[in-house]
Amino acid sequence: MNLVSHFISHRTVTNTLVGKIEESNYDFQPTETSMSAQKLVTHMYTSYYKFIKTVKEGNGAPFLEKLDEAQQSLTQLGEDYTEKTKELLASLTKEDLDREIDMSKIFGMNVTGHLMVQMAIEHEIHHKGNLFVYVREMGHTDLPLYINLK
Repeated sequence: MNLVSHFISHRTVTNTLVGKIEESNYDFQPTETSMSAQKLVTHMYTSYYKFIKTVKEGNGAPFLEKLDEAQQSLTQLGEDYTEKTKELLASLTKEDLDREIDMSKIFGMNVTGHLMVQMAIEHEIHHKGNLFVYVREMGHTDLPLYINLK
């Protein structure tokens, strides 16, 4: 499976879950110490993008960037970041993926582009699990299944 297809197979589920969050629930937190739904979703969308932009640029600078995601619905944010991330993933070369990137200031180690892509996928999966809990707690029972889009 290529990188874009793998990304979309997970992101489709994420976007479906996000589509169930009404604006009136953006501040919803399952517990006092949980991120709000809006913060969790924003974190998911922007983090994956930052992981992949780091691979493309070959340095950790994207993790330090402040991204402008204000004044958008979560659905629109998802559409925008999904498209931007797809474009970056499609542009990655073998050299980008094989390159070692100094991430010592952020992760305490150097990593290859391949590992950064894997970390992005695992990060999305982790938080997608959180998101299922949020959406269930909001009362939704018709939830998507992960389907591997080969």
